[in-house]
Amino acid sequence: MIRRTILASIGHLAVERRYFACPHCRAKAMPFDDWAGLGGRSLTQHARRMVTLAGMSWSFDVAARRLKELCHVQVSDDTIERVCQEEGEAARRWADGGSPEPARGFAAAAGLPEFYTDGLKVNTVGGWREMRLSVFAKRKPGAGAMPAEWRQRVLPEPTARLAICAIAPSHVVGSSWARMAGRLGLGDSVELSVGADGARWIWQEARKRLSRGARWFVDVFHVSERVNACARAMLGEGPAARDWAEGRLGRLVALQGPGFIEELDGQIAAAAGSAAADALRDLRSYLEDNRDSLWYADRLAAGLPIGSGLIEGACKTIKGRLCLNSARWRVRRVERIGALKCLDYGGQWDAYWQDRAA
Repeated sequence: MIRRTILASIGHLAVERRYFACPHCRAKAMPFDDWAGLGGRSLTQHARRMVTLAGMSWSFDVAARRLKELCHVQVSDDTIERVCQEEGEAARRWADGGSPEPARGFAAAAGLPEFYTDGLKVNTVGGWREMRLSVFAKRKPGAGAMPAEWRQRVLPEPTARLAICAIAPSHVVGSSWARMAGRLGLGDSVELSVGADGARWIWQEARKRLSRGARWFVDVFHVSERVNACARAMLGEGPAARDWAEGRLGRLVALQGPGFIEELDGQIAAAAGSAAADALRDLRSYLEDNRDSLWYADRLAAGLPIGSGLIEGACKTIKGRLCLNSARWRVRRVERIGALKCLDYGGQWDAYWQDRAA
């Protein structure tokens, strides 16, 4: 018998259990540890879950203090970090095809499929890097709306969300989209709404990796930023610029990409030779690159999204943990914590731990 201290959700416990060692092959085992799922760190499954939740919610030193205050559980910040790294790697594999549960839950959810992607900056030991975050979601269509109502309408909440993240080149990120789309059954016959900003790499990878039935749209708020920048370049800061930008944005939503670009050509011709013409041409160049992704009036009438608030919210949620206290991460470690945050954001937290306990 061997006496060893383990960490449970109620605190540290001293437990006696049998220890076996083979004199011939030198193999060693403690069957109780395997049965209880203690692993190499002598934590019960529920204690691992509790420690992981604390470590992915707060910095590791703060998590240690909060666990002691809230649960009377004393565990070092080093142990919390190691457990989070282990569970983060397991969560990444689980979400990347290690379990059928994410796909099963997504298939059972009601609504139409959507896809969003964006980036957030994280501080690594090699400098600031972009972590690319992607979300597959389902949502029921909302009520149809007129172009003038686009700011006031409220869409239903998503019925399912699955998030993945990585610090990787665009082709690697695109490959992860294809794998996830395949597991979720989003083949070429599926009408998938794909929303993002106007970054060229996103559209290039999306065309290669996602459903050929996809319907693209540029986030209307990113377009709004470009329209407002054009207004400030022509009219400076102030009410006149804001009024001009609001009016032009309303026309863009109503006329959609090709129609608005045609109207913009007339304005450029009328302003020929002035500084305003340069600002208008810059705006036209941006819109021309995305002219087939600006069908806002059609999407409003069908009750579909025209903004990417879902991915913006996901970025803020995940960045809130990864950028605490000016933390500097190794890439693989920040990806693991990101995987845990994605798990929680997508509502897969309970399913993951149920699989871990099985």
